[in-house]
Amino acid sequence: MSSFSPNEMMTIAASRALKNEDVCFVGIGAPSAACNVARLTHAPDITLIYESGTIGTAPDVLPLSIGDGELCDTAVTTVSVPEMFRYWLQGGRVTIGFLGAAQLDKFGNINTTVIGDYANPKTRLPGGGGAPEIAISSGEIYITMAQSKRGMVEKIDFFTSFGHGEGGDHRQRLGIDTKGPTLLITDLAIWKPDEITKEFTVVLLHPGVTREQVQESCGWTVKFAEEMDTTPAPTERELKTLRDLQARTKAAHEGAGEGKAAYR
Repeated sequence: MSSFSPNEMMTIAASRALKNEDVCFVGIGAPSAACNVARLTHAPDITLIYESGTIGTAPDVLPLSIGDGELCDTAVTTVSVPEMFRYWLQGGRVTIGFLGAAQLDKFGNINTTVIGDYANPKTRLPGGGGAPEIAISSGEIYITMAQSKRGMVEKIDFFTSFGHGEGGDHRQRLGIDTKGPTLLITDLAIWKPDEITKEFTVVLLHPGVTREQVQESCGWTVKFAEEMDTTPAPTERELKTLRDLQARTKAAHEGAGEGKAAYR
């Protein structure tokens, strides 16, 4: 068995959550890597949708942004952004929305807008983009992020994308009929919301990770499932697929001699 990094474990664990029949609205970064590993391994028929309007895209390298030409070049079709959101997303045709977060709370609420006070922030982040709509209109939401006390906080500084709000039936009380966040994959563990409270609870620890490590890198008091198990380690095929994808991406974005064309 090859050695692997926490980030590789996170990406591969996230990819395993996707099914062949899913229609997945993909965020840039870690979600994009996970979705494309799934497409290149166990879910070849998954439909990947990016915010710019590309449907059924199959990028050879990971995109730098939603406007990366690689997405349009490899898509089955490209539609306008209004059509993407109104017909595909708000029309209930997306089964999974895959999002990242700068800040996340225990109920799956996401901040990608500002760190600190909104009027006078310490850091101004990229903003919500389409994530707020993805969070309420996708059938369910998967979140992936590296754990840190700075990122996983008791209270987020700004509500960019609504998760389970204050917990419990908050989504239903607001008239939101989609499931919301159903899975959180970090570089240390896999979390699922409690059925009643909707608070994220650790259900699997990645290989070699302890409960203490999970708690030390989380800003709220972590709850663990009564029956804990270990996430299966990445297979040789999964690691090779991810590493080859990252190598192609690095070569293409650095403008290396071979570039993307050599991998077509």
